[in-house]
Amino acid sequence: MAIGSKELAPAELDTFEDSRLLEELRKAKEELFNLRFQSATGQLESHGRLRAVKRDIARIYTIIRERELGIRATPAPVEAPAKTTRKSKKAEAEAPAADTEEAGK
Repeated sequence: MAIGSKELAPAELDTFEDSRLLEELRKAKEELFNLRFQSATGQLESHGRLRAVKRDIARIYTIIRERELGIRATPAPVEAPAKTTRKSKKAEAEAPAADTEEAGK
């Protein structure tokens, strides 16, 4: 059984863009710091969580490095659809006619 966080599955990490991977790495390192602090003060309840966070960090570093080497493909960026202004059918019919008039001048 693999130990790690359920929200950072390797298949899911493949779909993240580089900026999102770096953000997840920052969050994981911050969580690791907090867990180590809790461990030092005797407040840590789940010692297995330390191991899981370390493995998540290693997974993220592995994916980043594989992308640098070209072993793993970087996902294509998802573009937000551009906002289009709705034209009435009458305005659409007039627009091509106006373009041809300007071209004839």
